[in-house]
Amino acid sequence: MQRGFNIVSKEKNAGLELPKRATKNAAGYDFASSVDMTLPSIWKLGLLKALKVILLEKKLSETDAETARKILKPYLIPTGIKAYMQPNEVLIIANRSSNPLKRGMIVPNGIGVIDADYYDNESNEGEIFVQMTNFGLFDRQIKKGERIGQGIFMPFLLADNDEGSAKATRTGGFGSSGK
Repeated sequence: MQRGFNIVSKEKNAGLELPKRATKNAAGYDFASSVDMTLPSIWKLGLLKALKVILLEKKLSETDAETARKILKPYLIPTGIKAYMQPNEVLIIANRSSNPLKRGMIVPNGIGVIDADYYDNESNEGEIFVQMTNFGLFDRQIKKGERIGQGIFMPFLLADNDEGSAKATRTGGFGSSGK
């Protein structure tokens, strides 16, 4: 086994499909949502109120700031998929090119980085989530099985003298490296 995908154990009977490439020369494997969910629009009243206060150069109350932060928060869309790969490889999660134009959906951090040790580490099975924000005017209904992102396997290089530095062992899930 060099690289590929499996369904996480909690979703084994959910009728999910493994990611696949849509065309012969496609680089990306399409990832789909494993659930029906709503991706809220960022253009909610609390955000607009906060922007108005900021534009008028007034002090934003902590309550209004917290409301705006909650509205702008990216959402994690579960896929029910985990990926295995070689230690010198990474799976890059990228947006589908049609998402911003047709659906108002963006990956707010640009890309997701899935490291080889995210798969079946000590306290995490390695389920991949796609982080999304909806900048469209209305909430977006995402259906189970709807394609939301794409994954691209890539090799990576190490800096000179990297082998000598101590490295921690991953023991968690989403966002757990560097703790």
